[in-house]
Amino acid sequence: MIGLRLDQVTSRFFDRQRVLAATTRAQRRVLSRFGAFVRRRSQTSIRPRKGTSRPGAPPHSHTGLLRRNIYFSYEPNRRSVVIGPVRLNAKGGDAPRLLETGGRIMRRRGGRLHPAIYRPRPFMRPAFEAEQQKLPSLWAKSVR
Repeated sequence: MIGLRLDQVTSRFFDRQRVLAATTRAQRRVLSRFGAFVRRRSQTSIRPRKGTSRPGAPPHSHTGLLRRNIYFSYEPNRRSVVIGPVRLNAKGGDAPRLLETGGRIMRRRGGRLHPAIYRPRPFMRPAFEAEQQKLPSLWAKSVR
C-alpha cells in the first residue's frame, strides 16, 4: 500500500486559491461586461427627438447630456457593478433620478418657486431587466 498524506491528496484534486482567483477574475469580467451592456442599452433607449416623451417611455434627448453621462464601474469591495447616470450639477442634478422614478420638486421661475411635477420616464430599469436575462449566458464557461 502506498501511503499519501491528506494534503498531498487534496493538492492533486483541488487548488483552493487558484479556484478563488479564477472565480474573482471571471466575476469581474462578467459583471463589467454586464455593466457595459446595460449602459449601452440605456443610452440607445434615449433617442434624440423634439418635445417630451410619453410617460413610461424613455426620455427624449435634446442636448445629449444625459446619454453621455451614463457610466458603469465594477466595485471590487462589494464585488458588484454600479451602473447609472452621474449627477449633472448642483442645481439640476436631480433630473436623472426624477426622469427614472418621477416626483415633485420646487423650481425657481421668474423669482418665484413653482412646483415641477415629473412623470416617470424610466431608462435604466428597463435596460437592466432586458440585459439581466442574458446574464446566465455571460457566466457560461467564464471560470477557467
